[in-house]
Amino acid sequence: MTTDASYTSPHTYRSQDDATLTTQVLEQSLSKEFAPIGHFLDTATVGLPPQSAVSRFKDVLQQWQDGTLYAPDFDESVQNSVLHFAKLIDTDPKTCAIVPQVSISSAMVASSLPEGSTVLLAENDFTSVLFPFFVQHDLGKLNMKVVKFDQILESINGEVDLVAVSSVQSADGRVLDLDALYEASTSNGVKTYLDLTQAAGWKKVKAHRFDIVAASAYKWLCSPRGTGFLSVSQEAMSWLKPLDAGWYAGADPWTSIYGSPLRLSCEGRRYNISPDWFGYYAAETALAHLDEVGIENIEAHNVHLANLLLSELGLPESNSAIVSLTTDVALEKFVEANIQTTVRAGRTRLTFHLYNDIGDVEAAAKVLS
Repeated sequence: MTTDASYTSPHTYRSQDDATLTTQVLEQSLSKEFAPIGHFLDTATVGLPPQSAVSRFKDVLQQWQDGTLYAPDFDESVQNSVLHFAKLIDTDPKTCAIVPQVSISSAMVASSLPEGSTVLLAENDFTSVLFPFFVQHDLGKLNMKVVKFDQILESINGEVDLVAVSSVQSADGRVLDLDALYEASTSNGVKTYLDLTQAAGWKKVKAHRFDIVAASAYKWLCSPRGTGFLSVSQEAMSWLKPLDAGWYAGADPWTSIYGSPLRLSCEGRRYNISPDWFGYYAAETALAHLDEVGIENIEAHNVHLANLLLSELGLPESNSAIVSLTTDVALEKFVEANIQTTVRAGRTRLTFHLYNDIGDVEAAAKVLS
């Protein structure tokens, strides 16, 4: 993460100690667990794993090759992954399940709502949230109310049955006020379904307040693609149907692999999708690392770096780890500067996570200025 020595920042950066934004654990994380080549500013597309998770993944691949795997042993990794995830989003692990993708969770929610229900959606949200509800609408089963993201809160009223929205918008990093969402939905008796994919792993949330939350783990949770989580409140379990139930949704999965009757877990595990064994074997370690660093420390670190870049560009600060810019700088210019980023919705998107530092800010600022 070195920078061009000829570049002089017009701003004076605060040190980590002065800003009190990182702990010794975070500093060790940066130096020992992560070693990106160049300036990686694309976590909103795919997160980087800590070295401990990579080593564990290599171990399980070797066991696979050696023929020494024992399938039930993977249950411990799944369970520990769920425990760490629940802590990171502040919810009860007994409410949690494993799902490979958010679209599966969205489809369960959309298919479980009573016919004629009205669903409130943000018009430019990620389609893993939107499409399953659109499908049910096209089948004539749901009514849709689609508004701009910044109109979501004011649109919650007694005519809405469920609001489904990403807490942090993938395209531009805008952050939904979850306190206001909780108050509005509670006072109007509206069910809530949140996609935390762009929030879990860097932003502190109180997920236990909402009916259903889901998150893919391959971005800010630094885990392999194909790992993800769902949390369902006790009240929501009364109406959310386990439409994708299989053997791993059983009260005791290893006695639920054959035959009838239906014998699902009475906890959140009833929504389990059969696990990517290797993925959760590595995810356990990645999530443990994030848990050790602490979500508050990660959020402070990430937002601080994002705001330093915004300050460099003369733009107002935000409360997001995602910086979305309208710029005429071609993506190739970032590539030439050894910066990995991307374009979403016609805007350049740069993201900061615990493995980034001020050098990454300076490199991006140089290209953009």
